[in-house]
Amino acid sequence: MARDYYALGGTPAGEPCAQVGKDEYYERMRKETKAYIGQLQRMFPDGPDGAFFKRKTFPHDFGDYHEVCLIFDSDDESHCEYMHKIDTELPEYWDKEAKQELGIID
Repeated sequence: MARDYYALGGTPAGEPCAQVGKDEYYERMRKETKAYIGQLQRMFPDGPDGAFFKRKTFPHDFGDYHEVCLIFDSDDESHCEYMHKIDTELPEYWDKEAKQELGIID
């Protein structure tokens, strides 16, 4: 088994996100990554056993930052196909449930 990860960002690409170094970063990042994981689980519910979404920490000059990652087995073809599907179908914006969770009003 070759456990690997694929970084998916902290929020959907078209949405603003918490900025490292800002006072409210950790609180906002926790809410955003939790909502993003929930949205990805709704969008991609049929992943292979052992593949899952997780918030991961990365070092940065201004302090650690966090992204949602897909944890998968890069030696397993079904895991790699799942990762590719996610990569090609990532959401650009929050879905309705994520907006509700984050308190975003349209």
